[in-house]
Amino acid sequence: MLEQMQGFQLSPQQKRLWLIQQDSAVYRSQCAILIEGNLQVEILREALQKVSDRHEILRTNFHQSQGLKIPLQTIRDRAKVYFQESNFCEKDLFKYARQYYFNLEKDFLLKTILVTLSSEKSLLFLDMPALIADTITLSNLVGEIGHCYDSCLHEEELDGEPLQYADLAQWQNELLESKEAKEAHKYWNQLDFSQLKTSKLTSEIRINDRTNFNPDCLTLLFDTDPIGKIDAIAQQYQTSVSTFLLTCWQILLWRLTGQSDLIIGTNFDGRNYEELKEALGLFAKYLPLSCSLEANQKFSNVLVNINQVLDEISQYQESFIWEKVSELEDDFFPFCFEYEEAPSKYIATDIALSIARCYVCFDRFKIKLSCTRQLDNAIAVGFNYDTNRFVKEDIQRLAEQFETLLNSAIENPETTIDRLNLLSSKERSQLLIEFNNTKTANLPYQCIHHWFEEQCDRTPDNIAVICENQQLTYRELNNRANRVAHYLQKLGVGAEVLVGICLARSLEMVIGILGILKAGGAYVAIDPTYPQERKAFILEDTRMPLLLTQQSLAADIPTDTVKIICLDIDWDIIARQSTENLVSKTNEHNLAYVIYTSGSTGKPKGTLIPHRGLVNYLNWCTQAYAVAQGTGTLVHSSLAFDLTVTSLLSPLVVGNRVELLPENQGIDALWKKLRQKSNLSLIKITPAHLELLSQQLSPQEASDRTNAFIIGGENLTTEQIAFWQDFAPNTMLINEYGPTETVVGCCIYQVPTNYLQSGSIPIGGAIANTQLYVLDRHLQPVPIGVPGELYIGGAGVARGYLNRPELTAEKFIPNPFSNESGERLYKTGDLVVFRSDGNLEFLERIDNQVKIRGFRIELGEIETLLSQHPNVKDAVVIAREDTPGDRRLVAYIVLKQEFSDNLCHYLKQKLPDYMIPSDIVSLTAFPLTINGKIDRKALPEPASASSENYIAPRNSTEEKIAKIWAEILKRDRISIHDNFFDIGGHSLLVTQLISRLRDIFQIELSIQQIFETPTIADLALVITQQLAQQADEDILAQALAELES
Repeated sequence: MLEQMQGFQLSPQQKRLWLIQQDSAVYRSQCAILIEGNLQVEILREALQKVSDRHEILRTNFHQSQGLKIPLQTIRDRAKVYFQESNFCEKDLFKYARQYYFNLEKDFLLKTILVTLSSEKSLLFLDMPALIADTITLSNLVGEIGHCYDSCLHEEELDGEPLQYADLAQWQNELLESKEAKEAHKYWNQLDFSQLKTSKLTSEIRINDRTNFNPDCLTLLFDTDPIGKIDAIAQQYQTSVSTFLLTCWQILLWRLTGQSDLIIGTNFDGRNYEELKEALGLFAKYLPLSCSLEANQKFSNVLVNINQVLDEISQYQESFIWEKVSELEDDFFPFCFEYEEAPSKYIATDIALSIARCYVCFDRFKIKLSCTRQLDNAIAVGFNYDTNRFVKEDIQRLAEQFETLLNSAIENPETTIDRLNLLSSKERSQLLIEFNNTKTANLPYQCIHHWFEEQCDRTPDNIAVICENQQLTYRELNNRANRVAHYLQKLGVGAEVLVGICLARSLEMVIGILGILKAGGAYVAIDPTYPQERKAFILEDTRMPLLLTQQSLAADIPTDTVKIICLDIDWDIIARQSTENLVSKTNEHNLAYVIYTSGSTGKPKGTLIPHRGLVNYLNWCTQAYAVAQGTGTLVHSSLAFDLTVTSLLSPLVVGNRVELLPENQGIDALWKKLRQKSNLSLIKITPAHLELLSQQLSPQEASDRTNAFIIGGENLTTEQIAFWQDFAPNTMLINEYGPTETVVGCCIYQVPTNYLQSGSIPIGGAIANTQLYVLDRHLQPVPIGVPGELYIGGAGVARGYLNRPELTAEKFIPNPFSNESGERLYKTGDLVVFRSDGNLEFLERIDNQVKIRGFRIELGEIETLLSQHPNVKDAVVIAREDTPGDRRLVAYIVLKQEFSDNLCHYLKQKLPDYMIPSDIVSLTAFPLTINGKIDRKALPEPASASSENYIAPRNSTEEKIAKIWAEILKRDRISIHDNFFDIGGHSLLVTQLISRLRDIFQIELSIQQIFETPTIADLALVITQQLAQQADEDILAQALAELES
């Protein structure tokens, strides 16, 4: 048994590596040393033994006592060096060695293999765990081996004793406890290390196993010409080639991630003192470098700033340890950088030694840029990457982007960093032309009503529309729509005339839409549930001469400026009109409809959609979604919500049927109908509704309900489709993206059946006759993998906004990539990124617009209305998601003075229900950033308890209801007189509430009952009465049964 010395503490770097290595074979230091000349193998063997004898770190093992997280390092007195002769080639040596796992407690940790290439050339391969060697160690070993080779050859003793690593490790540990180190910790703690968990490239593959790490490398070689230019620039700005390359890497990652204060792990060799230059062992470490970047900074300024930060880091490098800055011991820098200069040849007697190739990995990373300046002054740039997270093609593109940016910076270092070019001509062509090759043959019809009329001729007796116990054939629907159209034309309706339609989902709604279009007009959708003030604004803004509605809704419509036509009580007059198709002079450029969406100024804005865009979308979707197949569609959403166009109009141009679901049952009507139906053509739905359906239907009920779910309105995640992937594998799941300004959907992604990635689903690629551009602030295309704003062109682009010329000019701009006159792009405000497969991924909004349950909301509209209240000094509204999947609006206000008014009631008079904040939080002042702006991220989470006027449940029924409410609304306690809809409740949660009440009380409640009794006290009374009635009926039934017997 080998005699061993007393154990020593590990150095800080060794402790770090021990905690992350997880018995992985990748954390090691290897090099192939080229030996040229007349090598004497036995002398080399002796020299290697002498090197081992001189340096304790090469004879070190690691012993871990039971219960201890960190081992001690122990040193063998003397051990025979592992030496092997082999015929491996250089490349195979590295692969072969990496298959071997060191036994850190028992093995001799330096392995040497000699490969004879010729009589004058050999390769000496060194292989060690990274715990005992870094890159400088390998370089030092070349000199040490050569030095000892001469010593053995000439039988001479070497002078002096080298510094031993165990002593240096003790010194490093003592440094960490010094007063200077404690001061230095303040420097490191000013950095935001929380971002390390979110720093990633868009091309990164999402993985669940954080511990798995498998690095590979792709290498570029920059010849001496560009390097000479970099030398000159570095000299001009009093910096180094290393800093120039690091600056390019930092800027590239900033452009790719959009993170201005990105942290890069930068390699420092850990040999701050001259005495350590020749030492062997693990000294190197990655230190956090963060330099705040702004688009208008010049490259030269960033270069100088980074040079200054590197100087600061160097002063504090001995004091950085992960335990002081992170709660996670396996945290690491996702992006790293290292630079080294190849050591010169060591000339010994009869031989010369130089490093031909090396591999060193002593910490984790996602991507690491390794730059090595070779002896001929060329620079090898290695893109090291974790193969679990990236594919080679993405790294190849990253390398091309780095090379393009580097050359751009060399050409003009005074360029602002957002102007540095990343895009090769090949990739530019791919982005602008290949991804947008969507042109199809001319559209078959100019207007949708012409298309519908031809379909009526083809299938006159097919059922066209169903609503509860009513239905119309295509012939009947066409005849009724023609009567309305003739009537409207006589009242002056024609091209460009706006006609309002405010109807519940009914046969009359479909008749009214078609009637308006046939008359040549454009319909303006007004949801019957809108507050009167919002209805009044739309009437005033459009100056519409006519509005179609029904008697029950007419009383809520201001009638000062518009003629009201009730399609129920006025039908006797309308029925006298002709049933013949009209001769329409409208064309593809005339308006088809106007839909109002939230506006940042406090007032909604009307989007003007021409027939060309509507027909293009319907022509594409009827084919892509195979709408003619299956049994038709179900319409469950509002006409004022443009996603309804898909399920309402697409079946009517291919001869299929539309079934309208009653509004008073909400989403309940959809899942109940789904249980009765199968083989539907499609269901258009938001992600929130889809998730709710998966909770309401059993796995057996899910299968074959519909041929396709067309999912749109907000971000879609894999978690929301998992149920349908598992239990409805034959159902197409299609993520459809499209602002109202580009007609329903302009971009789609069909989820593959074997889709396994986690997180957000891509939004896909362009539909027919549509162009998608991802641009920077200078309207230049950004490379694949780089975030930019989405601009949309093509047939679906709206005309603009009604009566908003300035906003129209801002959002609808000339298309700089089109040769056709008048072509425009819509500026979406959505931050997206192109993936390598050509599909887009949505990242976030650039402005204050959000989507809640599919509804598009400008937070500024709510803020403006709150600020207009006489007692509100200032207001901020944000969308919070404190609980995953529960996104809600929260308003924060600063009051001028205390008052008792209910602000929710104030907003309900002006805004639709989906725009009412679930909480309104009063603050004395808003938190501010260092720049004096409102710090939205620092706004507090609303208190989970309800109002101060809390009244506890008084009986078991109220207690059960209160418990359900608390769980659904994510609140600690709720007063029995709190209004469900004033404390965060909405239509989707109503469905959950009804389901939970059904489970607890075994009763069936309607959505209408919840709206009519929105407090715990009132709802408990309804439930008690219903339970009593059921009990009476049971007693009566039992008595009748006894009489009959």
